Amino acid sequence: MDGLHHHLRVEPYPYQREGIIYGLDKKRLIIGDEPGLGKTLQSIGIVDTANAYPCLVICPSSLKINWQREFEKFTEKSALVLDNSVRTTWPYLLKMGMHHVAIVNYESLRKYFVWDINGRTGSNGSSGKGNQSFRLKDVVFCPQIRMFKSVIIDESHRVKDPSAQQTIFTKGITTGKEWIILLSGTPVVNRPEDLVAQLSIMGRLQEFGGRTQFMADYCIDPKDKKAEPAVPLSVLSRKLYDTCMIRREKAKVLPQLPDKTRIDLYVDIDNAPEYNLAAADLAAYLQQYTECTDWEIRRKMRMEALVRFMTLRRLATLGKVAQATDFIRTFLENGKKLIVFCSLHEVVDGLVKAFPGAVTVTGRDSAVEKQAAVDSFQNNAETMLIICSIKAAGVGLTLTASSSVAFLELPWTYCDCCQCEDRAHRIGQKDNVTCYYLLAGGTIDQAVYRLIQDKKNTAAQIMNSDDDIPTEEAYFNELVNLFMENGDMQDGRAEDNPVPG
Repeated sequence: MDGLHHHLRVEPYPYQREGIIYGLDKKRLIIGDEPGLGKTLQSIGIVDTANAYPCLVICPSSLKINWQREFEKFTEKSALVLDNSVRTTWPYLLKMGMHHVAIVNYESLRKYFVWDINGRTGSNGSSGKGNQSFRLKDVVFCPQIRMFKSVIIDESHRVKDPSAQQTIFTKGITTGKEWIILLSGTPVVNRPEDLVAQLSIMGRLQEFGGRTQFMADYCIDPKDKKAEPAVPLSVLSRKLYDTCMIRREKAKVLPQLPDKTRIDLYVDIDNAPEYNLAAADLAAYLQQYTECTDWEIRRKMRMEALVRFMTLRRLATLGKVAQATDFIRTFLENGKKLIVFCSLHEVVDGLVKAFPGAVTVTGRDSAVEKQAAVDSFQNNAETMLIICSIKAAGVGLTLTASSSVAFLELPWTYCDCCQCEDRAHRIGQKDNVTCYYLLAGGTIDQAVYRLIQDKKNTAAQIMNSDDDIPTEEAYFNELVNLFMENGDMQDGRAEDNPVPG
């Protein structure tokens, strides 16, 4: 046995146990595992086993709710997402032990933790001087940051620029902390100097001779293509692994992994008022429907209710596009290709606008265009993202250039989910396939996803997936029951707060 005595509610894979043990030994480290290997679980395991609470998690906006759910799924601790409702009370909530973890996105560090910068109000970046550069010594942090015993920094390559505001704030927050855990599938994005700020945040830069020595040893003039660093990068690599970094690739730990890993990611919607109005309207309409006794009227009301269900699904999907875009951008920063499934034309168009280099396979593309998109994704290293329609790309295509699939919209059946997942999980795929389901929290997404899960072991499920049968109609009664049962999906209870920062 490896001697790890944890209190997690799940048993980590052997390589994850190794990561937790490494972290407990080093305390200030980078977990650089490839995406899909469970960096989140390992960092939570380190914090929880060390009882290093309160803990602060700094992460991309689209991953805040996921971090909250993961902490509460894997441990007995309560996690708090920082938003406007707790802007002034979060220190009290942590101090009183009502919560043990605070979660904040990078863009909101100033809002919650900075009091002043050179005499300017820290939370108001709109002042005339607000965009001027500053140094760490100019920042006045709120004293409550001292209560955090540990800090987890997710996608830490986002703080690789030493002069960026978010890097400066992160450095100030982590200064003097015993436990600092950086997570990134690509700690070095382009050049060795990407590590300088991350090593500084961990309080380990001096172990590499300080910034000036690090630059002299390992960095070269990017204009001089023939230059070699003064010290071989293999020396830097060995020193990183010896002192503060652990990294595993999917291919190396494949025997420990299942063929597929499914991850549910809950995100906030940014159109909550509009969604809540439609949800309340649907709830009232369904109440009339259930009370109606006339068969012919009920039949007509049923068809109208189906239309309203579809409208609600559309609103839930459109409301999560901004967070989905943030997730995709965060994922692609790791240098790995991604397959995205959705249905609405507005969603496809929005994603293409956000990611101009993406290719598409949708009902609007010709057969030649679809094949060209697939070929580019499979064979062109520059094509990192393919956006697929669930119906147009759900069968027949081979997309094994990626082992990661993300659903922005849900098919109606478990069978359809598997068909889409299996564009990557097929002959030629050498890796475990990770499937991300982006679900709009507190919306009809949850009802549909629960319905899919409930149906996945039912043989009749496959029969209902025939294109001639509108599956939303086949599931109508169950949808009504789930929708009416779940108060979070009606009566204006979806999250109203915009994403902070």
